[in-house]
Amino acid sequence: MIARRAFLAGTFGLLAAPLAAEAQPAPAKVVKIGLLLGATVSSLSVQIEPFKQTLRERGWNEGQNLTLVFRASDGDYGRLPALARELVDLGIDVIVTDGTPPTRAALQVTKTVPIVMATTGDPVGAGLVGSLAHPGGNVTGASFFLPEINAKRLELLKEAVPRIASVAVVYNPLNPVDEEAIVAIEATAKALNVRIERLAVRAPADFETVLFALTRQRVDAVTVVEDPMIQSQSLRVVEAALREKVPTVFSLPNYVAAGGLMSYAPNRPDLWRRAARLTDKILRGAKPGDLPVEQASTFELVINLKTAKALGLTIPPALLSRADQVIE
Repeated sequence: MIARRAFLAGTFGLLAAPLAAEAQPAPAKVVKIGLLLGATVSSLSVQIEPFKQTLRERGWNEGQNLTLVFRASDGDYGRLPALARELVDLGIDVIVTDGTPPTRAALQVTKTVPIVMATTGDPVGAGLVGSLAHPGGNVTGASFFLPEINAKRLELLKEAVPRIASVAVVYNPLNPVDEEAIVAIEATAKALNVRIERLAVRAPADFETVLFALTRQRVDAVTVVEDPMIQSQSLRVVEAALREKVPTVFSLPNYVAAGGLMSYAPNRPDLWRRAARLTDKILRGAKPGDLPVEQASTFELVINLKTAKALGLTIPPALLSRADQVIE
């Protein structure tokens, strides 16, 4: 795996991350942080570890003055409100969420317990905060522009494989941000003269539809929209696409390491570190509504040349030169 220069999304005008503040001794009292997840705990472990590490750097240590309580819906968003209620009933000090559906569920059950979004696509458009600069209420966190990023993924996929004329888009209609992403993708597809095939998945069982489309409809490529439930099932897409020799673009680099062709996404560990810093501020007395929502500033392009070779593809050198990581 070869490290490349950072691939920054300057066209999005995203804000740079603030410098980390000097760590201060944490209070001796034991606090409880609840993590409300739309996917499985194991599928998010790589992202959650930087969150834990950043809290440790600020004096919050599990088993001493910190207890982490996990509640995961394992892709079933209908369970999220009940899981959020469990956390509130446990006397959680802060709820940390991993996307729009978990954040929305948490807001359904509490307007007083602070909520920190570790990742979310469009918190203003989804009605989670009043504005990025002045969230108001009990929510703050980290975000990125999900619709634009998904449109950019299609552009990169077309650049990597110029011959593609039809692309399957895997998305979750139960995630309100995904519909915005679909609209952006379809607008970009029209400009690129690419036909879009919507593949809606509301639960893990629906992925049989995706696998059927890959084997029978013979689309030229697949792009996977950001969603915790979809992420928990994406390895199935990787395996089917490899078997059917269909190029793919994902929102997480680990699916490229597993055999996907490419990914383009914000640096998720950085977003979770930001969430940890905001959580630390709230635990020390700050009000979430007064803390601006932070935005992703660094985006990473990962390309798997081994997969490209298996698919009979030659990735343009100009695109390879912009990649942060190339798997060979």
